[in-house]
Amino acid sequence: MTRELIDPRDTLERQNEKLLKITETLMRRVEQSSEASGAAYAQFQRAVMLEEEVRSRTKELEHALDLLNVSNAKLAEANAETEAARANLANAIETLKEGFALFDPSDALVMCNSRFSKQMRDIYHLLKPGLNFENYVHLIAHSPYLSLPDGETPQGWEAYRLAQHKNSHAAFSVRIADNRWLQVSERRTPDGGTVIIQTDITEMMRLELQERERLLDDQAKLIKATLEHLNQGVLIFDDQSQLVGWNHRAGELLAIPANRVQLGTFFSSFYREVRDDLKFLGPIDNTDVEAWVASKTTRAPLSFEIGIGADRVLAVFAQQMPDRGFVISFTDITAERAAVRAIRQANETLEQRVAVRTLDLEDALSEAERANASKSRFVAAASHDLLQPLSAAKLYVASLDCDLQRSELRERVSKVSNALVSVEQILAALLDISKLDSGLASVDVSSINLRDMLTQLNDELEPLARKKGLEFRLVNCDEWVESDASYLRRILQNLASNAIRYTDHGKVLVGVRRGSGSVRIEVWDTGPGIPEDQQEKVFFEFHRLNATANPTEGMGLGLAIVERACRLLQHPLHLSSHVGRGTCFSVELPLSVATPSKKPAQIPASSGKSLEHQIAVLIENDAELRSAMTITLDDWGLDVLPCANLEEAQELLREVDTAPNVIIADYQLDDGALGIDAINSIRAIHGPVPACLVTANRSRDLQGICETLDAAFFYKPIDPGELRGFLEDALAGTG
Repeated sequence: MTRELIDPRDTLERQNEKLLKITETLMRRVEQSSEASGAAYAQFQRAVMLEEEVRSRTKELEHALDLLNVSNAKLAEANAETEAARANLANAIETLKEGFALFDPSDALVMCNSRFSKQMRDIYHLLKPGLNFENYVHLIAHSPYLSLPDGETPQGWEAYRLAQHKNSHAAFSVRIADNRWLQVSERRTPDGGTVIIQTDITEMMRLELQERERLLDDQAKLIKATLEHLNQGVLIFDDQSQLVGWNHRAGELLAIPANRVQLGTFFSSFYREVRDDLKFLGPIDNTDVEAWVASKTTRAPLSFEIGIGADRVLAVFAQQMPDRGFVISFTDITAERAAVRAIRQANETLEQRVAVRTLDLEDALSEAERANASKSRFVAAASHDLLQPLSAAKLYVASLDCDLQRSELRERVSKVSNALVSVEQILAALLDISKLDSGLASVDVSSINLRDMLTQLNDELEPLARKKGLEFRLVNCDEWVESDASYLRRILQNLASNAIRYTDHGKVLVGVRRGSGSVRIEVWDTGPGIPEDQQEKVFFEFHRLNATANPTEGMGLGLAIVERACRLLQHPLHLSSHVGRGTCFSVELPLSVATPSKKPAQIPASSGKSLEHQIAVLIENDAELRSAMTITLDDWGLDVLPCANLEEAQELLREVDTAPNVIIADYQLDDGALGIDAINSIRAIHGPVPACLVTANRSRDLQGICETLDAAFFYKPIDPGELRGFLEDALAGTG
């Protein structure tokens, strides 16, 4: 019954009011009833229970109302904060110098500032929240304030803009009215919305346009200057056949006054000026040229020759440019055509000219052979004549060193001696290079034991490295190789000496790697390295990376000799270098398959033994060298018999009536006489006297002759220490 009397949709006050009325009515009926029956009492109980339920419902409704009021208060507070945030955001984007707009994920405009699309005055008032993005783009595309490029339609631009919108990021420039430019940047927000920023770049575009115009102007000037420097005449026409460029050379070749050629002149007008003066030399004529210019299809290059005046001939070449303009060039080939005519005429007397030319070539060949022979004679003369005075100077200095007592004078003599050694090395290098270049160098290939050669190299160079504070390390081996012993030693000595000379700290390593049928000798250093652009030049004569180096440190000839000697011996030479890390030179040598040859005897160094009262016959035709050697030998205590030739030596020996203890003879004497013959003649009388030969000749034949003769030999300029070592060894035990 309560469900029928009370409508749950009524307000709480209305429901309470109905319940009170129901309760009063029930109480009144109970009081008025005369029958105190159980039914009346039951109704009373129900009324009491109903009142209790109403009271409970009322409390619940009051609690729900309180909660609703709290929620409403919080909602109002949140709405206030949201409005404040919205206002702050609006103020913030309003302060931006760029136009700003925000579209939600459904592409509806949420907000924008006053600068957004402000230049589009016809649609500016339509940019309100809720505007769809496609409608916004449609308005922009059809606005008269949008300046589209030539050939672009509003529909095309609208499609392009919507295609850009599909990307997560887009950036492009838009030209608008009054020659202004906007840069539009569009990005996606994390929730799928879109932010658009419009930046006015008008000033930037103006500056860029000015710079482009300046560059185009400079480019035009450069092209003009280039055209003027060409030896060809050039005419440039645009796609309307109007003259847009030319040079004065074209006017000179075509004999057109400069005031008759104007930019903008049509080809037809220009051609009328010169057509009557042209004579076509071939199948192409005026009609072909005019048809080629007037053609609307792709034009193939056109080439022909024309004659101007009495004898001038021009080669003409016309070619279409990508924009359908064309270029015509004129080249003066008068000289070439005259040469062709001359050749044609010369062909008539070809046999006679060939005979004359053959004679000329024979004369040139004879002259070349004479020049080569002269060079060979110079090398031979230099080997003897240049080294003669140098030998004398070294011996004079050696004699002074024994007589001087003052230390400062001895120091000066030492410096002079060092300078003479440097001169000797330079001359020897120059002579080696001259021989290698002239083809006079001969090789004596034999089996060489690398251990012996590298050990000797180590004994020679290790003290030099140690004196410089470097570590000199040798990784040796017992391999036998095929090479020329003298040249191979020179190659390895130059490479290792260079490594020591150009390395300031660290170490120098000489090692051997075995390959298939060959070995590779490598010289490593920790020097400054060689730049890649200098690695070929280091093999040139007189080329040194350190241009300030003292001449006593070398004249840049060592690697030149190495390269030529390796080429002569067909030993591949390799260079690997890294700047700041060091350099490696390597030489590949073939392994020997023959029986190893006997190791050559070494000339002993001086041991300081006395040479007192030993008789030495000195045969030297050069007076200065003979005097220097006499003084040096006298200082060593020998009794010297200086002679200019064999006859003089034999006469002196007859006068003193004694046999010599040793013979020192020059190889080349006067009148073609040889020191070898002098030694044989004296030995024929006095027995097997120890002897040595002094020579500037480094041929292998001479070495073999000396070995057969059982005589030592010394190269000029003579090393006093080596000469004394020989004498001490040869005269040991005699007296």
